[in-house]
Amino acid sequence: MPLQDTPLRVVIDTDCANEIDDQFALAWALLSPEKLNVEASIAAPFSFRHHLQPLREGADLAYQAWAARLADQGRSIADLDRDLVDPAAGMDLSLREIRHIHKLCGKDVPAYAGATRYMSAPDDIVWSAGAEALVDLAKSGTAPLYVAAMGCVTNIAAALIRAPEIADRMTVLWTAGFPTLQPHPQHAALNLVQDPHATRILFDCGVPLIYLPGYHIGAQLRISKPEMRAYVQGKGPLGDYLWSLYDNNPIQHMRAVADTDRRSWVIWDMIDIAWLLNPDWVPTFQTPSPLLTDDLRWQAAPDRHLIREAYDINRDDIFRDFYDRLDIYASTFR
Repeated sequence: MPLQDTPLRVVIDTDCANEIDDQFALAWALLSPEKLNVEASIAAPFSFRHHLQPLREGADLAYQAWAARLADQGRSIADLDRDLVDPAAGMDLSLREIRHIHKLCGKDVPAYAGATRYMSAPDDIVWSAGAEALVDLAKSGTAPLYVAAMGCVTNIAAALIRAPEIADRMTVLWTAGFPTLQPHPQHAALNLVQDPHATRILFDCGVPLIYLPGYHIGAQLRISKPEMRAYVQGKGPLGDYLWSLYDNNPIQHMRAVADTDRRSWVIWDMIDIAWLLNPDWVPTFQTPSPLLTDDLRWQAAPDRHLIREAYDINRDDIFRDFYDRLDIYASTFR
């Protein structure tokens, strides 16, 4: 299923500082100029503060284990309370991180601030410079715009509510949650639970949508520390920065994860860029767009418009392409 009119026009909407996968995905897109023309990056808000209350209450076995790991390291839940930022600060951090990755890749790409909070109601437009830029880019040019969403979709929802006509001029790719045919609640899907109202806008408005489930499609994009040492560390300033992120993973610190040398880590958001570079790496099928219930489960709706949904992924070819492009980048520093 090759895409036509390459290089594709692309906007990347990312909570680039919340974890380490966004940086890999953004860099990969920027290092693929013959296939992707990244016209802008937009910072999405993020926050992990919704974990604090269930963590304090020991709401389930997972939260109890998290609290126990913190205690084993001589830390307390209060330490997290100081460190976990609100959505506005998360967006700010993401904007800075976006600009840093742009600089490391040597790309002069516009970077825009996005929403500083989540939607509070279905018609709540959280306007921002990023949402305005998205509307302008969708209306410009003759080729369609592809929006790679790698966080909550607050910015995209705002653009679609304010200017619904752009739904005919762009395609959105979004990674989050479980496949639509599975019954599981979406509470583990950060990109979804932060802003369910925005998620519903995305699935309800009819914009062409490529839904890329994180569980357990994107979850296959795991990488180990030995692989990072062999193929990323030492590959120019970018490779060294990505290595440092992996070696000092903020999520592992937040969750008090031990024995990190023998663990792998998921680089979830690369799935968006993988589909753009080669849709055969992330095969999809057509299915009616589901409804998102109040308890954050997918509900089948057979009469609704169709979306595309990923059902598999070619992990090895994806990472091989990323490593090859990182090698080419690194060669310019030799």
